[in-house]
Amino acid sequence: MLVELMDGRARSAGELARRAQISPAAASMHLSKLLRGELLAVEKQGRHRYYRLANSRVGGALEALGLIATRPAPRSQPLSPRQAALAHARTCYDHLAGAVAVALCEALVRERIISLSGERDYRVTRHGIAWLSERFDIDVGALERTRRATALRCMDWTERRPHMAGALGAELLVRMTNRRWVAVTSQPRALRITSRGRRAFQRLGIDYPDP
Repeated sequence: MLVELMDGRARSAGELARRAQISPAAASMHLSKLLRGELLAVEKQGRHRYYRLANSRVGGALEALGLIATRPAPRSQPLSPRQAALAHARTCYDHLAGAVAVALCEALVRERIISLSGERDYRVTRHGIAWLSERFDIDVGALERTRRATALRCMDWTERRPHMAGALGAELLVRMTNRRWVAVTSQPRALRITSRGRRAFQRLGIDYPDP
């Protein structure tokens, strides 16, 4: 049920029960425990209750657990269409994950937009502040004034390399979605890179494998 909420959307107990293939009573019990553990938050609309992940830290923890819970498929073993779609581009709570996200993060480091800072953080460089403002109209200073970390390394469970999370990672996904570089699909969490997005990524010098 937690993984089902990794796309950042809220869902009802019935939807989560069906996805987990358990009874409504069992789902209610698990949801109560997840709420008490502060892994979930609940929103009430009339008589309906909708559950979502409590915050981005829970999403990051679930992504990291994927490194333990799953093993990369052997190179000789083809991925299923569903696995390939998720491995290519997906949401990790509120930021981009998958091969596209890893390629984007590596390009930002290579072009000195961000640089490593400590064990978990990225630092936006002076050049990066100007670049992000010019290319994406992102005010890095405003992001740094929030309570959330600006840029974090989030280990990608399919690529086994880091992509970028934090306030900047979330803001970049918002801008890319608004510009129609990425689009949601019928498959939960999976994203599609549009033709406009492909051209934009190429102009930014970002290269990634086809799905």
